[in-house]
Formats: sequence, structure tokens, C-alpha cells
Amino acid sequence: MYNLSEVNHKYGENVHILSNPLSSTLLTKFSSKDVIQPELNHLLHKMYFILLEAVTSHSFPRAHSEVVTRMEEKLESEVLTFDQRVVLVDLARAGIYPAHMCFEILNYILKPEGLRQDHFYVNRKVDENDQVIGVDVSGSKIGGDVDEAIVLLPDPMGATGGSLSFAIDHYKKSVEGQAKKYIAMHLIITPEYIKRMSQDHPEVEIYALRLDRGMSSEKALKAIPGEFPEEERGLSGIQYIIPGAGGVGEILNNSFV
Repeated sequence: MYNLSEVNHKYGENVHILSNPLSSTLLTKFSSKDVIQPELNHLLHKMYFILLEAVTSHSFPRAHSEVVTRMEEKLESEVLTFDQRVVLVDLARAGIYPAHMCFEILNYILKPEGLRQDHFYVNRKVDENDQVIGVDVSGSKIGGDVDEAIVLLPDPMGATGGSLSFAIDHYKKSVEGQAKKYIAMHLIITPEYIKRMSQDHPEVEIYALRLDRGMSSEKALKAIPGEFPEEERGLSGIQYIIPGAGGVGEILNNSFV
């Protein structure tokens, strides 16, 4: 039996904020303004391995396995179901590297013929006051159906939830097949993100290494996360995460636009 180590909160059973000193250490370093490439990618790789371990161990189906070891003895164990279909969704641009990294690791664990990586080009749309008013979609490359697949969406920052909600909605309405489940994988999420996803797609499982709610009231900050949702905020006036990590997509790609 795998026991997930997670932060106590009141956001519901589908939200998993990991309680992991190693990932917290790595994410603290990742969030520092002094960290640039190539160190940023190395830290991201380690953190997404931790996230993927939690996701596969807690949310993937398992099967009984019997193999003969090199000692010519029978080994019985519980393992991940090798033929589980998985679709990795790359939400360009911050999600490009995390999605490909998870895709690469899963190819060593599950049957490669059951894995696929899709590409979705989506960006937040803002008005003249830098307020998010929707999403801009410039295209996608989706390689088939999602029937009985676990759809993974590894995107570092869960800020407003607009882009991720749009992408999931597209898969539900425009891609053939009924997915087994949708799982979002983030480094950092906000109360606003959790609220949006809970409203739009309450069945989606959310995994994150950290919850940022630095704009919340003192009462909310001293309480269990989610206890006073009306007083919780993690976004600045122009809807960037506080304290956050700042410009992850820009630094990941060395493209500051």
C-alpha cells in the first residue's frame, strides 16, 4: 500500500499538495532569482520525477507480477499495469520540457506503444490592464483518441487555471474517446487555480509541490489551507503568483517575450 505524503487542507480529495522536504528544497532553489539555465532544467527534471512518482504510485492502476529472478527464484510483486494507456499533453510553452520528460520516463516503465505525447499551443489572453480575460489558442497536434487513457498535463505554474481548463475542455468535447482520468501536475498552484478547476472540472486530480497564497489575509494564512477560501489569494493584481517563481516559461526557453 502506497501512502502519499501530503499537506493537510480542505480543498477536497482530488487536490494533492505534496509534503516532501526534498521537493521543497529543490523548488525553493528553483524559485530563486539567481537560478538560470542550464541549472533550471536540471532542477525541473528532478522535481517532475518526484511528481511523477507520486502520481503513478497513487493514481495509476496496479497489477500482480510474477518473474523469475537471476537467482532462478520466483518473485511476486505489485507493479504498475504495464499496458495502461497514457497521453501526455504539452501545454506550450512552459509545459514543453516537463511533458517530454514525463513521456521519456514512462517509456521505460510502461509499454511504449500505449504512450503518446500531444502538443497544445495555448497562452493567456490579457486586456489593456494586464487582466486575464481568456486564452489564445494558436494550434494543436493531437495524435489520436483518449479512450481509457490517463491524460497527464504537466504544466509548472497553476495560476488562474484558464489555459488548463480550456485544454481539458477541448479533450472532453473534441477528441474521440472517454479518458479514464485527467491528472494535472504542477510545481506551484494558487487558491484561484484550485477554485477554477473545481468549478470547471471537479473530477480532475491535481498534484502540486507547493501552494502559494501570499496575498491571503493573516487569518487565512494561519489556518489550514482552504478553511477560509473567501480570504485566500495567491495572485497579484496582474495575476502572477505570489511569492511564485517568476517567468518560468521565459527562463525555460531563454525567450523573454
